[in-house]
Amino acid sequence: MRLPRLERRLVLEGAQQVPDGSGGLAEIWSELAVHWAEVRPGTGREAAEEVFPKSSVPMRIIVRAGVPGSLARPRPGQRFREGARLYPIQAVTEFDRRGHYLICHAREEVAT
Repeated sequence: MRLPRLERRLVLEGAQQVPDGSGGLAEIWSELAVHWAEVRPGTGREAAEEVFPKSSVPMRIIVRAGVPGSLARPRPGQRFREGARLYPIQAVTEFDRRGHYLICHAREEVAT
C-alpha cells in the first residue's frame, strides 16, 4: 500500500446552532482544524434538486487520523472547505490497519 500524498490544504469545519434573533436558530460553520489531504474524485452524476439541477461528485479525502475524540478528527456531518469549494463529510473509515490515516467519504456539490 502506498502512502497518501497530502498536498492540498483543507479546513475542517463544524456546524453550530445559534439564535437568529427571531426566536429560531441559524446554522453557522466554524473552523475546527487545518488538514493536509489527498483528494481523489469518483464518478459524477446530475440530480434534480428542487428547481435547479445539482451536479454531485463523490470524493475520497485522505487525511492524518489524529487523536480519537479530538475536535481535529473528522466526523460525518462536518465538512472540509478549500477556498470556495465545500466537501460535506458523509462517512469516515480507516485507510490503514494501524489507523494513521482516515478516508473521509464526501461529496462536492455544485449548482449548475
